[in-house]
Amino acid sequence: MRYTLRQLEVFLATARQQNLSRGAASLAISQSAASDALKELEHQFDLKLFDRIGKRLQLNDNGRLLLPKAEELLNRALELEQSMAHQRGPGTLKVGATLSIGNHLCIPLIDLYRRQYPQSKINLEISNTEIISAKVASFELDIGLIEGEINDPHLEIIPWRDDDLVIFASPRHPLAHKRQLSETDLVKTNWVLRENGSGTRQTFNRVMHELLPRLNVVLEIQQPEAIIQAVLTGMGLGCLSRLSLQEYLKRKELVSLSARGLVFRRHFYLIMHRQKFKSAAMKHWLDLCHSPAGKQELS
Repeated sequence: MRYTLRQLEVFLATARQQNLSRGAASLAISQSAASDALKELEHQFDLKLFDRIGKRLQLNDNGRLLLPKAEELLNRALELEQSMAHQRGPGTLKVGATLSIGNHLCIPLIDLYRRQYPQSKINLEISNTEIISAKVASFELDIGLIEGEINDPHLEIIPWRDDDLVIFASPRHPLAHKRQLSETDLVKTNWVLRENGSGTRQTFNRVMHELLPRLNVVLEIQQPEAIIQAVLTGMGLGCLSRLSLQEYLKRKELVSLSARGLVFRRHFYLIMHRQKFKSAAMKHWLDLCHSPAGKQELS
């Protein structure tokens, strides 16, 4: 065999970090050792895998072709190693979730998963739909749980469950006691919303597309909890997943509002790279998401 698993590890780490020194650091090896491994891999097959753009290394066509195959081979090698070491459980799983899902749905799922496989390890990253999708596409994450719609031919998109967004206000807001908001109400009030790139904002923009140019968005925030606090102070109306609001609504610290003809229904999705090797950990996670036990735990 003309290549080693270490060479492939260095290649993948460098591709993910787009930088040789950061790739070496992620593998806990020296930069010189990583450089030697990468040079030897390219030399053995007389091909270049990266283009240099300043200090950044960007995959070229050869590198992009090799990436999913190297990822699959290393995942299979890891499973073999775990099997030979008699390791119980499916191994490490890297999960990415958008904020509404990560803050309210993922922990019960992880708890269920670890009850079944107590020796397994899960790394959870929480960010918006745009970032999670990009990291799944670049093989940095195994599986993504997202709340926005994406269009990436490299990703497999699996419908998971439904969700509703809710317009909400402080009980002291002038519109808090209206049974139904009019178009005039919506365009004359202030709004505190999620940032562009989030699934929540994507759904809001889609439903409100005719009114968007006329809305007064005074603040955009990435964190749902910060939006809730801004609305509580009276800065404006907000629109978030019911998951984020249920405790505040139950305690009557916030009130939900409806608007004539507007339905903020959306879907949650599971996403994976189409070329990624589906490890035992990924298969177990997918089965759990769709299982009666998983759905009951999340209800």
